[in-house]
Parts: sequence; C-alpha cells; structure tokens
Amino acid sequence: MKIKKYISAFAMASLLCVSTSCSDFLDKDPENSVPEKNVDFTNLSNMYQPVSGVYAKVRTGGLHWVVWPLSIVRDDDVWSGRVDDQQPLVNFGNYNYDNSFWGLNEMWNQYYGIIKVANAALESLDSYAANITSAADMNTKKAYEGEVRFLRSYAYYRLVQAFGPVTILRSNSQTDLRRSTIESVYNYVLEDLQFAMDNAPKLRPNEMSHEGAVSAYSAMALAAKIHLNMGKYDKVKALTDEIINSGKFSLYPDFYNLFKIPGKLSDESLFEVQTTDFGNGSGEMITTDNWFAFQGPANDGQISGWGFVGLYKTFRDWAKSRGETVRYQTSFLEAGTTTPSGDVIRPLQNPTQTDCWNGKAYTPANQLTPGRTDYGANNNVRVLRYADVLLMNAEATIRLGGNGDAPFNLVRTRAKMPTITGVTIDNVLDERRMELCCEWGERYNDLVRTGKAAEVLGSKGWTAAKTYYPIPFEQLSDNPNLANEPIQ
Repeated sequence: MKIKKYISAFAMASLLCVSTSCSDFLDKDPENSVPEKNVDFTNLSNMYQPVSGVYAKVRTGGLHWVVWPLSIVRDDDVWSGRVDDQQPLVNFGNYNYDNSFWGLNEMWNQYYGIIKVANAALESLDSYAANITSAADMNTKKAYEGEVRFLRSYAYYRLVQAFGPVTILRSNSQTDLRRSTIESVYNYVLEDLQFAMDNAPKLRPNEMSHEGAVSAYSAMALAAKIHLNMGKYDKVKALTDEIINSGKFSLYPDFYNLFKIPGKLSDESLFEVQTTDFGNGSGEMITTDNWFAFQGPANDGQISGWGFVGLYKTFRDWAKSRGETVRYQTSFLEAGTTTPSGDVIRPLQNPTQTDCWNGKAYTPANQLTPGRTDYGANNNVRVLRYADVLLMNAEATIRLGGNGDAPFNLVRTRAKMPTITGVTIDNVLDERRMELCCEWGERYNDLVRTGKAAEVLGSKGWTAAKTYYPIPFEQLSDNPNLANEPIQ
C-alpha cells in the first residue's frame, strides 16, 4: 500500500481519536471509537483500521507540543528557549517541579491515551480473529497485533522515562490504578515487545506493506533501550547484533538531510511518525499538532516558529572543541546565520529568548511543497534510528569486555569525524551526546542510567529525588492511591 493511502487511513482514524475529549486516564471510554460499534468483523479487509487508529493517536497525542520540551529539557544541553512564555518549562529544566502545571497532566493523559487506544485496538483485532478461518489471515492478525503492542510499549517507555513507576493499564475497564515498580512496567513491556518480535515481519519500516509501519526490528531496538536502562548488556548486545547482522539497515549518508524531506523513511529509520501534505500546495494535510512550529526559530518569513527549544552555548562550544562540522550545522540553528539551504535566520531580537534552536526540526523552504508555508510541513518526526542501535551495540560490547570500535566508528565516519581505536564507555557517551542531541531526552537518560547525573547536573539543582517528574496534581486528586508505594 502506498504512503498516501496509508496515511489517509491514519487521518480517518485520527478524526475518531479527537472526537472525544482527553480528560484523564480514568475516563473509561477510549479516545477513539475502537472497539468499533456496528462494525462487520467478518470483513477482514478492514482489519488494519484499529491499528491505524493507534498510529494516529501517537501522532496527535504523543507529539503534543508541550510533551516535547518536557521530554528534552532536563539535561545540560537543552533548555526551553524562552523565559517570556511558559515559565514552568524553564523551571522544569532546572528541576523546580510543579505538579499543578497543566503540561505535566497533559503528558500523562496523552501517553495513557495512546495506551487506551492500543488496548481497544487489541480488542477489535480479537473480534476480527473470531471470524478468521485461514492460517494466513491469522498470521496477518498477529502481525498487526505486534504493531499495536509495540506502540503501547512505546507509550509505557515514555511514561517511565518521565514519571518512573506508573500504572500498568491492562484493560480500559480496570479500576485498580495503583502504580507498579519500574522493573514491573519494563517486564510487562518486554512481553509485548517479544510478541512483536515473534509476529511482526522482519523488515525495515520502509519495506512494510503499510509503508513506515513498525516491524520486528523496531521492537528489538526498543527492547534494547529498555535492557540498556536495566543494565542487561548481554541482551542489549544480542538484540542489536540481530538488527546489525540482518544487513537491512544502514546510516543515511547525508546527516544534514537525514532529518529533512529527503531523509523520510530512510534505511536508517526504525520508527518515525509520519505526516504528509499529499504533494498538494493547499487543502488536506496530515500533521503533528505544533511539534515543528513550537521549536521553529523566532524569525521573519517562512522559516519561523514559536521560538522554543534552545541549545546552550556551552554545549555548542563543546561540539566545536570536538571538531564537529556536519552534526554542528545540522543540530544547531543559530540566530544571525544562513543555513546551508539558503534560509536566513535573523539576528536575535529578544534577549529573553535563545539564540540557537533545534536544527533537527528544521525543514528548508526549498524542500516545502510549493504553496505550503507551515514550519516543518510534510516532514516526519524521527523516533528510533539505526545510529542509536550502533551506539548501544558499541556500549554493550565494551561493557562485556569486547571491542566496540566498529559500530562506534560507523557513526563517526558518517559525521565526517576521525575514527577512534580502543573506544571507551566515555567515548560512547560523548558520541551519543552529539549524535542524539535534542532527541527524546537521550542525554538525560544516559546521565541517569550511568550514575553521572549528580556530577553533571548537580550544579543545576538535580538530586536523585528529582530523577522523575512528580505525579500530576489532577491525577492524584482523582486517584489518591497513586501516591502509594508502587507494587511489584
């Protein structure tokens, strides 16, 4: 199925997703219409529709603009970018948490919204399965179920990354909403990911029949990230070895365009959230709330946005001292410069704002469909990349006593950086800092999981007690038992 038809299905499902309000995760009605009412479950040609609904919820909810800064501002490299608007985002980046901030509750609700839609989609798939008579159709159902279980796992992974111990919502009718330990949530998620590994196709997302859908390899990559957090390096190595040895993935040769229109669904992609303008300069467009616009530069003309997401000068200076060129010009969109694509970014006008924005969210004007002016229009959001797999493999190999030079240097070579021999864990962490900057809180997660957070972030006010965000006030008000100690 071609991408336009595929995303059109997502678009129809997203209309169902937004037809009801997103209040809190206790609301028992799922935020789309699955399990569908008055649906002919004997018509197996429609079996992918509930799956599309989950992708649509990830795109509309998982990319809500306020979710993004809350995901990335807690390290030493990124801040909210503005002190004249949304002051709590500045505070959260300095570990001054306020659990009454609306955005925190939004983050909680949006990820549980994905989980609820996924739970409902699985019910729908079971209803279709009741009418399946062939082994081939049952295998298809299981493959679709693998996609849904991956997307549900992804939502839990982000919830744990933000809040630590959270509730495992096994059913949308569940009434016991006590939180579970991080280990328990991870183990639950790993079961879902194992199902996806066993039943989804072993293909790149750009090879899937629904182009861009997640695959068994996507599940392996996410499972590897969870095992990395758990310190299970043998499992990290086994999973990343399988992805590497498949021979299906490679680094997109042009790092600058990897995050732009030419790099959409490249052979490096393991999971990205898709959008499209259908190649038309006006009319229908499937987009991502204001994910791109939120972090566009405070600029004049077509290439401009809200001015949030700033990169600290100390981080840029560190990148320069390493000799970064390709990744520097890609990652840092600096005020008073002209991009390699010819877009002029005006000098800083407001001293309360950052003078450098996230270049990975920048789509050049000359790559936009003629007639389109929205910042980032028609671009996808990259979530899981093969470069991360290579660096996880290098780290796990080194921690297990081996030599991680080969996968590590593939990443450096693409960035036009000299190769290194005898790579150390600190080399890998520095490489991750540069390669994955501004991507889903990877730097903060690395500092926490390696025990370096106190040393690096302590001067900003970080303490172990502030590793995770507090439970949102509205959730505690509705469900006081969320304050109880997590259960195993």
